[in-house]
Amino acid sequence: MNTLRNSVRLIGNLGATPEVKEFEKGKKVARIALATNETFTNAKGEKVTETCWHNLVAWGKTAELAQKYLTKGSEVAIEGKLTSRNYTSKEGEKKYITEIVVNELLFLGKTATKQ
Repeated sequence: MNTLRNSVRLIGNLGATPEVKEFEKGKKVARIALATNETFTNAKGEKVTETCWHNLVAWGKTAELAQKYLTKGSEVAIEGKLTSRNYTSKEGEKKYITEIVVNELLFLGKTATKQ
C-alpha cells in the first residue's frame, strides 16, 4: 500500500517540446507541460471536453529520454509524485508551484529522434 501514497498517473499530450537544462557534472532536468482531457455531457445534453494542464519535472535519465524523443503533441503516460514548493518573487509576492516529479515515462504515440 505504500506505493499508493502520493502517486500520480496520467496519460496526455505535451503542450510544448520539453525544456531541458543541464547542470554542472552533466545532470539534467526537463520541464514538461502535459495536457489531459476529460469529456462529459453537461446538463443541456451537450458534449463538453475540458483540458487540464499539469507541470511535470523529470530528472537524470528520464530527462535525457524526454529531450531525445518528445516533442509538442507527443502522447505519453507518466507515473510520479505530487510536490509543492514556494518562493518569493522580485516584487515580494509569495508564489506557490505544484508539480509532478516523474518516476516513469512511457511513450504511447509515434516517437521520432530529434535532429
